[in-house]
Amino acid sequence: MKKLFSFFVLLLNLQSSFSQIAGIDSMIQKISLEKDDDKRIDIIYSITMLIGETDPILGLKYGQSLVEYGKKNKDVIAEAYGLSYIGKMYGMIGNFEKGLKEGLEGKKIGETIGNNKLLAITNVLTGNIYKYLADYPNAIRLYNATGEAAKKANYQEALVWSFQNLAECYLALNQVDSALMYAQKDYELSQRIKYFDFISYTLINLGSINGKMGNNAIAIGYFDMAIEECSKTKSLRQLNWALTSKAQYFYSINQIDSSIVYAKRAIAVVQSTDFASNSIKPAKLLFDIYRKTNVDSAFKYSELFRITNDSLFNAKAIQQTQLMTFEDEIRQEKAAQEKIRAEQQRQQNLQYALLALGIITFVILFLALSRRHITNTKVIQFLGVVALLVVFEFLNLLLHPFLEKITHHNPILMLLALVCIAALLVPLHHKLEKWATHKLVEKNKQIRLAAAKKTIERLENDKS
Repeated sequence: MKKLFSFFVLLLNLQSSFSQIAGIDSMIQKISLEKDDDKRIDIIYSITMLIGETDPILGLKYGQSLVEYGKKNKDVIAEAYGLSYIGKMYGMIGNFEKGLKEGLEGKKIGETIGNNKLLAITNVLTGNIYKYLADYPNAIRLYNATGEAAKKANYQEALVWSFQNLAECYLALNQVDSALMYAQKDYELSQRIKYFDFISYTLINLGSINGKMGNNAIAIGYFDMAIEECSKTKSLRQLNWALTSKAQYFYSINQIDSSIVYAKRAIAVVQSTDFASNSIKPAKLLFDIYRKTNVDSAFKYSELFRITNDSLFNAKAIQQTQLMTFEDEIRQEKAAQEKIRAEQQRQQNLQYALLALGIITFVILFLALSRRHITNTKVIQFLGVVALLVVFEFLNLLLHPFLEKITHHNPILMLLALVCIAALLVPLHHKLEKWATHKLVEKNKQIRLAAAKKTIERLENDKS
């Protein structure tokens, strides 16, 4: 029975792996077929948005595939987006140092082509890592940059992200007026363009801000709207956040009974789901409430808090194990690619050596045969031209990789370099061609004349 169970688990893992590969291949195929840069960005966003919210390890695989595709095909958009997305995934896992490194690298690469839609995305993804680190000044700087790029690209959704995150940062800094201004802009723009992917976070921000301002009825109204929106989108994670925020607000204004109701609901919606770790905050809130009045209930929720915290720790440990496996796979893949490149370089060097040997052999044979065996002047001239052409083209072949390296594949610089080389080689080729063919023909004539004289002398001697 145990073997049968293990077999089914293996089948499920294989099915999951094949599904992941198919999803990545489908994304790569779609972006390779689309030539418009902005539309390719939309394709990547639409495919990766939900993955990043639910499975950061899978998100890393998608990001790495984008980076590899971008490097291989010189697609800066795919490479920059992939690096920034990898940065976000590392941030979600908790590896902020690596996340920031990847995010900043993606942002730097994105800046090289000046696509404002791409800049809006790379800035907001890197800004999120600063926000996770509570480095709000840098987060605000990048969210403002997101907004500026979004305006230039007329990318309204990215402008919503900018406003939403700025509201959250200013709220964390207790700058309520600034937080309210950006939260209102976020809400108004979301309604105008009918973009509701993250509207519940907007409403939660507005509820928390109005709560700090003492607008109790307005705050509760926004929390209720957030809960309603979460029910529409069927996002358990967002619903948990909305219910938890409302429970915390009721606790802050000393409406304990209402706080208990919403905290329990917040726990219930994520129990036995992938978001069970989100029950930590409401469980901690219930423990704080009950420890003053009900020891049994306090113990119950302290146990729930402990178990959930342990589960979260275990989940993080599993994620770190998966992350190490993923990074080892990437390392092995890079090593395999290096091995392939080294083998290709070895094959190329061998081909160059064989070409050089062939050219030298051809020239030696031509020089040897032209002295005695080849008697036709036109044949000597033709073979002389061929020999020189082969030598000069071989030199050009050797120079080409060097030129690509020093010009960084810039077509204008490559053209100028080739023109300069041609200006030197073409006159030299003509001079060598005339000199060599003339010398060879003359030498051949002298040898033939000497041979003829010897023949005549021998015939005369025979007669006498």
